[in-house]
Amino acid sequence: MSLHTAFPSPNEIALAHSHSVLSLIKEQILASGSWISFERFMNLALYAPGMGYYSSGATKLGSAGDFVTAPEISSLFGRTLALQLLQISQHLKHAEILEFGAGSGKLALDILIELEKAAELPEKYLILEVSAELRQRQQMLLASKIPHLMHRVEWLEQLPDQFNGVILANEVLDAMPVHLVAWHDGVIFERGVVWQNNQLAWQDRPLQNTDLHAISSQIAPQINPDSHSDFEYVSEFNLAATGFMRSLAKCLHQGVILLIDYGFGRNEYYHPQRNQGTLMCHYRHRAHNDPFYLPGLQDITSHVDFSAITHAAVDSGLTLLGYTTQASFLINSGITKILAQTSAEDTIRYLPQSNQLQKLVNPAEMGELFKVISFGKEFTEPLIGFNTRDMSRLL
Repeated sequence: MSLHTAFPSPNEIALAHSHSVLSLIKEQILASGSWISFERFMNLALYAPGMGYYSSGATKLGSAGDFVTAPEISSLFGRTLALQLLQISQHLKHAEILEFGAGSGKLALDILIELEKAAELPEKYLILEVSAELRQRQQMLLASKIPHLMHRVEWLEQLPDQFNGVILANEVLDAMPVHLVAWHDGVIFERGVVWQNNQLAWQDRPLQNTDLHAISSQIAPQINPDSHSDFEYVSEFNLAATGFMRSLAKCLHQGVILLIDYGFGRNEYYHPQRNQGTLMCHYRHRAHNDPFYLPGLQDITSHVDFSAITHAAVDSGLTLLGYTTQASFLINSGITKILAQTSAEDTIRYLPQSNQLQKLVNPAEMGELFKVISFGKEFTEPLIGFNTRDMSRLL
């Protein structure tokens, strides 16, 4: 494909793995009447046991992987989150921390080190990780850096029935499989995947899913305000993410949920000009929009509709505590104070941290696109991370 000629070529082992994933997807398509939803395709490509992108052993994070997350960029991120956690813990008794999708384990490491400095360690730091390979990386990192705290860290296979404390999820929602919906000339279709001419291809079918139809009908006037009959529009709906919020609400007895991801409120997400959706793929630090490229070797994501997340959370009994940009949240929580702990005269240590801070808060980097949203149950204390520039009105 000409789009990818400049991309680094996978080695033979990686290419063979991708061919195996492709064969699995092909089998699923043929066994399902020649068509599967994109949500099913994305689920297989990312999470097929032992084969999907997040289920295999390929390096995903850092310079040798496909993308870099905020905790990988700088320990300032986790240390600043720890300051917000400290404020929350002052108003919760026996609070634990539960992190979803902990990546390399770097965020857990930085948070635990900072909380230990403050003598406010949680009784348990729980990690729920679906990737066996990432779970192993997390265990190795934490055991090598903070062996004396390993008795506080526990890995879970599923959500606990009841939880008190703080639930964290950094860049988790964007990797959940999404449905693609397309509008053609006033008719709503679901976009799926077929096997055609010995390769994967798109095919739209009339929308059958009642949940998707209800949501699509709600936003139709927004994305086509002038009711053009020749209207063409494609976007994503993340039913898994709203289901995830309902599960969190059910499990949380008392505490706070903090979600960090890239996305928008509904009005911006389903803007008439955003007519190709937000689907994005990442391969070896190259961003592109072809989800069929090397299945099993690349990440596939979509931006988060934070309005949908909020509606699911509030309908499930949670209270919205705040919504703002990553930049505002980190500055409100004290990231500049943490940087100031390193003397500016110590240029060897200070300058790299200063550059890292800019990547986290600069509007042209992660500062504006990434958002932080928080929900609470039996918790109404204002959070320091939303002291200024709370954007809840945009939801």
